[in-house]
Amino acid sequence: MIPIAVRLHPGQDLLRELEYFCRAQSLDAGCVLTCVGSLTTAVIRFANQEQAEELHGHFEIVSLTGVLSTHGAHCHISISDREGRTVGGHLMAGCNVYTTAEIIIGTCPGMRFLRTFDPQTGYPELEIATIEPEEE
Repeated sequence: MIPIAVRLHPGQDLLRELEYFCRAQSLDAGCVLTCVGSLTTAVIRFANQEQAEELHGHFEIVSLTGVLSTHGAHCHISISDREGRTVGGHLMAGCNVYTTAEIIIGTCPGMRFLRTFDPQTGYPELEIATIEPEEE
């Protein structure tokens, strides 16, 4: 695994920048190893809900985890507010960085993460493919 550090700046969209990073790096398979930072807007889809909720304020990113590739990202985030209340769920586009987002991404050579529709769940789910070194 090869770690890559990324820093996002105020106003950048957390998910869209991760997706941009994957395209720019031609990342076949990766994961979020760690992330600390803050948001002014959080868009999170809570467990078993169809619609996302948009939260406004100042939030600390206390956790970000997920799998990444040029074929799609699947990330979960936890944030806390000024009272320390913490919520978490599926990371959606629209999460705007407040001061910083410091992210370490691990790349997974020899693997390709695909997003394949799963009729059992109704969602595009992770499909793991092995790739030969000459394909990378």
